[in-house]
Amino acid sequence: MKKLLIASCAAAVMAFGAINSAAISNAATDSSQVAGQIIVKFRDEGAAAGVLRQNGLSEGTGIGSTGAHLVKVPAGKKRQLIEGLSRNPAVEYAEPDELVTATTADQYFPRQYALQNNGQSFTNTANTLTVAAGKADADVDAVEAWNVTTGSGIRVAVLDSGVATDNPDINPKVVLRANFSSATTSEDNYGHGTHVAGIVAATSNNTVGVAGVCPGCTILAGKVLNDSGVGSSSGLAKGIDWAVSNGAKVINMSIGVQASRTLETAVNKAWSKGVVLVAAAGNGANQTKIYPGAYPNVIAVAATDNNDAKASFSTYGASWVDIAAPGVNVYSTFPNHPFVLGTQNGRSFGYDVGNGTSMSSPIVAATAALAWASHPGATNTSIRAVVESTADPISGTGTYWAHGRVNADKAVR
Repeated sequence: MKKLLIASCAAAVMAFGAINSAAISNAATDSSQVAGQIIVKFRDEGAAAGVLRQNGLSEGTGIGSTGAHLVKVPAGKKRQLIEGLSRNPAVEYAEPDELVTATTADQYFPRQYALQNNGQSFTNTANTLTVAAGKADADVDAVEAWNVTTGSGIRVAVLDSGVATDNPDINPKVVLRANFSSATTSEDNYGHGTHVAGIVAATSNNTVGVAGVCPGCTILAGKVLNDSGVGSSSGLAKGIDWAVSNGAKVINMSIGVQASRTLETAVNKAWSKGVVLVAAAGNGANQTKIYPGAYPNVIAVAATDNNDAKASFSTYGASWVDIAAPGVNVYSTFPNHPFVLGTQNGRSFGYDVGNGTSMSSPIVAATAALAWASHPGATNTSIRAVVESTADPISGTGTYWAHGRVNADKAVR
């Protein structure tokens, strides 16, 4: 079975492109613990205030009916204080306040290294492709971000080939559809848009399929590519205006076209209305600019693999490519009816891997949506800044892309 690689073309608007629990954490590291506080339980409650005062601490609040106290501690002193208090005969125990991490019961979540990379290897749906083990934590920390927000109430416009109405993991997340292509309906018969939309907002924890990076988000499905995966700059411009008019906070465009003044005007108007725009950088394995990604008011996204290395096919160039995200063997939704990409590649229906900056772009778009949800009063300028500034500075940063590989957890903090 061949892997799906969403190819780029500049002649017209075209596409680029057992249940697992959540994060495995290391209890010995502060990264898995709530900063600035510990839990202490005393054998003798009467001694609590004195013991804590001896250690320069104030008596903390009670934790339900457990009898334990939540105690604030100075930065950098957590481990020392836990060890010291544990030796005190008046103390029953002292322990860190561990982070509780969200879980998901989605069938293919173990294959979604982009969201949570434990160094796992996995196969595709048809078990004809084996993806070699990657590097642990070469992911966007989506699961950790869900402890802060899942993006409820944020609308993301996916301007693409439509979203399949027969995939129950993503169809219910679509709140509005429109067709700006030459196709007769808004149905996704190409397959690309359904895959992209699933990366953004597939329903999480429903025991089937996959989880989106922003599982609380909803989707505006703007069909700008026809059933052959081809569209026009005018259709894309119309789609951008439609998305803005219907409340999109983020617009994802996993597509590419040559520069167009009309398209740039639509992009700039959307930006002036407070929308964050994200687009694929392309799959040319070179530094050639592709639009709309290369417009200044759009976040251009390159692709990485499960080792945090630049994907061999990814377009690059820190002068205009802003950020990177996983784009190799990314698991997501597909239509449950015959579709062009599936027919061409002998693909199983419903779910499978995709390859391309088309897959990277929606990860960044979904991260921006999560950031919108966690930063009340933010502007598109501040959301873009936080997404870019909190990216992990992996190898290639400053050369292949201006910022690092996107990190959803840092973006929502």
